[in-house]
Formats: sequence, C-alpha cells, structure tokens
Amino acid sequence: MFCNFEYPPLGGGGGVANALLAEELSKRHDVTVLTSRGLGAPAEAIENGVRVIRVPVFFRRQQAAANLLSMFAYLPMGSMVGRKLLGRESYDVINTHFVLPTGPVGDALARYARIPHVVSVHGGDVYDPSKWTSPHRHALLRFWIRRLLRRAACVVGQSRNTLENMRRYYAPEIEGVRIPLGIKRPEIGTGSRAHYGFAQDDVLLATVGRLVRRKAIDQLITVMSGIGADSVHLLILGTGPMEQSLREQARDLGVKDQVHFLGYVEEREKFGILKISDVFVSTSQHEGFGLVFLEAMASGLPVICYDHGGQTDFLANGQTGYVLPLNDLAQFSQCCKKLIADKSNREEMGRENTRRAEELFIDRCAARYETLFLEVIENQKKQATENRARSVARP
Repeated sequence: MFCNFEYPPLGGGGGVANALLAEELSKRHDVTVLTSRGLGAPAEAIENGVRVIRVPVFFRRQQAAANLLSMFAYLPMGSMVGRKLLGRESYDVINTHFVLPTGPVGDALARYARIPHVVSVHGGDVYDPSKWTSPHRHALLRFWIRRLLRRAACVVGQSRNTLENMRRYYAPEIEGVRIPLGIKRPEIGTGSRAHYGFAQDDVLLATVGRLVRRKAIDQLITVMSGIGADSVHLLILGTGPMEQSLREQARDLGVKDQVHFLGYVEEREKFGILKISDVFVSTSQHEGFGLVFLEAMASGLPVICYDHGGQTDFLANGQTGYVLPLNDLAQFSQCCKKLIADKSNREEMGRENTRRAEELFIDRCAARYETLFLEVIENQKKQATENRARSVARP
C-alpha cells in the first residue's frame, strides 16, 4: 500500500513520481494507493492497473497547490479509511510518500497492521527554504518528524541533498537509502512550431512546474526582459496561484509577447512542446529531485538551473547545460544568452542529456524499490521469529 496526500491529478512532481512507481510495480504486484480526494475525482478507481482510494479532505480549492486545512483533514480521514481497509484486506508493506502531511497516516496504519513502514522523503517535506511553514524551521514539527523517521523500517530519499537535509535537521543517525526517481520513457508528440505560432529560427526557452513561489518564475521573466530579442520566447507549462501576478510582470516589463503561459497540458503534448524547444530553464529555489529535469533531458534539451537541490546528482555544469549558484541571476542570464547564440553547443549538450536519461527511467527506480520492500518484509519476519523464540525460551 502507498500512502500519499497528493496523487494525480492533484499536486505536482511528488504525486506524479508516486503514480509512475505504483503503475510500474502493479505489473507484478497488487498495488493500492490511499490518497486525498478533491475536484471531482472518484472515491475509488482502477487507474493504469493501480487501485486508487481517495478520502475526502474538504477545503481544497486548487489542483496544483494544497492548503494547510486540507492537509490536516487528511490525517484523520486517511487514518480512518485506512484502518477499515486493513481490517478487510492484507498488505505486506506500507510506503508513505512525504513525511508531512502523509507520514502520520502511514505510521499509524503500519503499527495498526503490524507491517513494515517505508518512508520516502521528497525534499520539500523536510526542507523548503521558500516557506515559513517548512518543518525544518519549527521545533515541534522537527520533533514529530524525528519520531516518525526513527520508527520507520527504512527511510528513502531520492537524492543526496534530500538525505543530507533529513540528517541535518531531523535524524543524523539515520543513513537512509538513496533511490533516484524515474520517468516513463516519453512518447514524444509530433508538435510543430507553426501550431504554436513560432518560426523555425525562433529560440524557445521552456520551463515546467506549478506557478508557486518556490519555482521563482518571476526570475525567468526578468531574464527575458534583459535578452531583448523578439525571436526568443519563454514557454511556461503549468498553472498555479501566481499566474496572474506573473502575467502582470511580463506586461510591465514589456515582454508579454515573448512570454507564453500554456497552462496545464497532457503528457504527450508536454513532451511535444519540449521537443520543439531549444533550452530548458529553471530558477526553482530548491528541488528535492526534479523530475522536470529528467523530462527535459529525455527530450534532448540542455538544462540551465541553480545548484540547490537533488538535480546536482545527475546534472553537471558545462556538460548537461549550466548549474549555477543559487539566485545568481546575472550569470543565469549570461548562460541563457550563450546557448541562445550557439546552436551547436545546445545540440551537443542535448545529446549528452539524452544519453544520461537512459539511466533514469521508471523501471530502474521501481526495481530498486521492489528489492527494498522485499528486504524489509523479510527482516520483519525474521524479527518476529526471533521474538517468538525468545518468548518461548523464557522460564
């Protein structure tokens, strides 16, 4: 069983990663996901081979972003529905994604059913520098998370950065297991530049993500205002609460005709847009891993981003694009201009990224999770056998 507060169509990369993992494992196992319900999604459904059970949380108003009330509502509702489910059916392991807000649900259900609990931390759930609500800033939340992590059979982080933050702020004694996330091998669409109104010699910079503060899309719009070329365009794929203010910024800086808000697009169209683009750009303030970087790599794009997050595990400055000091906007803009002007360099970096992406597809990720689950299940069985033997041996 997977527990995750967010699961598509709700939320962002963490939910998408969980869905890909669940779907891959469902090819060999019975997989159930316990998640939250909102925005007209069914209470229960089979989705791509995965049984998805959604509990009502109320209060949620946006698909891309949650609020504190909806997060808190998941705790009692998820625990209640989960206990009923475990009372009727048998599961071997619970894998919780996001230590907050999902962790307490997975922990309670695993202890209730006496089965192993594997906690997967995704980055923002242990460290998000853009939010005052980030748990690393609050002593009570740090204490709560520390207890959850110590009770888990195993803690998984998708990057070195995420595991380092977990140890730095919560549980230095837990080594954790690093399992990189993965994406499906993309079915590249046959999108054309003409369809979106672009010329063949235009240079297209693309970014993908929720329009929230942590993504710092405003910096990309500022960069566009400094490029000063009508033939350079920024394509923004995603929605979120900051969209209106970002549109106003583009208008105020005089680049509204070069900044294009394409909204939410289906997977096939997303990869079609990436395929017709020239450079992937991200000014995100932190990524626990960064699935969007893998998507860009698989689409053959060079990547320009900051060096704060899990992407440093698989991106290399000067080879895959440019990995720059956090918020060094002058250098970010300079690197954009460099790749805009040098098509051969863009193509060379894109080929390197296509090669590297081969190691980061979902089948590799799922195989490592599968091995880990089998290990913790076997360890718990051994521990139970040893406990029974000691109990019998007592006089």
